[in-house]
Amino acid sequence: SQLGDIPVDVLSTPRLIQLMETAAIKATQDFISTDQVSLGTEVKIKHLSATPLGMKVTANALLKGVEKNRFFFLVDAYDEKEKVAEGEHERVLVSKERFLKKVEKKRAG
Repeated sequence: SQLGDIPVDVLSTPRLIQLMETAAIKATQDFISTDQVSLGTEVKIKHLSATPLGMKVTANALLKGVEKNRFFFLVDAYDEKEKVAEGEHERVLVSKERFLKKVEKKRAG
């Protein structure tokens, strides 16, 4: 998706990050129960090459380590021609109920 005021039809960096985060979420599905949620806490990527809109992009996430409730991933993405991004991503596993209570408390002021 195009984002911002760049007048070119290429895959945006935020959309690319979303694809890599989705790959990491899928990689954690076997580790989490229905009362837990996986939250993204850190993303560090290099956007290596532009991808024209409409070209297929595949994102990958490789779990490289776990420390308590923190999951560390190596992530990358490829379009139909080449690698377009690489980096690292961190997610934490938390109680869904506690997380939603914190969000509601913040919303209420």
